[in-house]
Amino acid sequence: MLENFKKTTIKTRGAEIVTVTGGDGPPLLLMHGNPFNHLSWHKIAPRLAEEFTVVLTDLRGYGDSSKPPGGGDHSDYSFRNMALDQVEVMKRLGFERFNAAGHDRGARVLHRMCLDHPETVTKAAFMDMLPQHHLLNNVTRQWGKFSWHWFFMIQEYPTPERMMGADPEFFIRRKLSKTDQGTAFFGPEALQDYIRCIKNPDVIHAMCEDYRATFGVDLEMDTHDFESGRRVDTPSLILWGAKGGVGRNHDAAQVWSRYATNIVHTATVPSGHYLQEECPDETYAELRNFFK
Repeated sequence: MLENFKKTTIKTRGAEIVTVTGGDGPPLLLMHGNPFNHLSWHKIAPRLAEEFTVVLTDLRGYGDSSKPPGGGDHSDYSFRNMALDQVEVMKRLGFERFNAAGHDRGARVLHRMCLDHPETVTKAAFMDMLPQHHLLNNVTRQWGKFSWHWFFMIQEYPTPERMMGADPEFFIRRKLSKTDQGTAFFGPEALQDYIRCIKNPDVIHAMCEDYRATFGVDLEMDTHDFESGRRVDTPSLILWGAKGGVGRNHDAAQVWSRYATNIVHTATVPSGHYLQEECPDETYAELRNFFK
């Protein structure tokens, strides 16, 4: 699916991260969301690799990257630790500074990366994500119903793990079917690999730990940063799907204006939540134009 890309595993201080690289040019890190792995970029990464050195990773806990235990406060899956993984991967590849895009959970990793490591990110593209500090302080019935898995996956171990593990393929297909198209627009090979991964109980547990950290240590960090006036200063693109939950239920540009001071461009593509898989041509064009 990713011809001419090279796959390796890079050890960081906290995990072992599956890393896939291809292309030539300025470095561009692409970070996937839940419940995916690096293959979520398979429709656009080869085209971006014509002009960039594209780096795809499996976030810690996801895909075939390692799955740390989580810890009592779930901090092994904080966005701070996930961001540190990615910075260390890029340094191992020889990139002290780089462009980065993140979708969904990957965009949350990127948000923390821009706050903790502002010197490393040249430009940042946040894809179909609103800061969790805003979401968790403005919970609505509509958002809670649409994003039901947030509140399910944070429940104490082992409740969500046992329930998801009882029929993981049903769970992932149900979660991904956010529109009438269901999972039809996903590449068949990629979808089968997502299903392969979620059948691993360690992946299920890591995903739950990721969401548990969001409601705990991540929110604590975000609250401290927001109240102290820290904002993302990196030149940023805010990109979302017009038909998804962000596009239909929120004013994304207005929300992000409270968290980022250097928004270069905002744009939508005619998709739901899964931009790069549902509308790869439009998503590629927006990313290419922003980073080029």
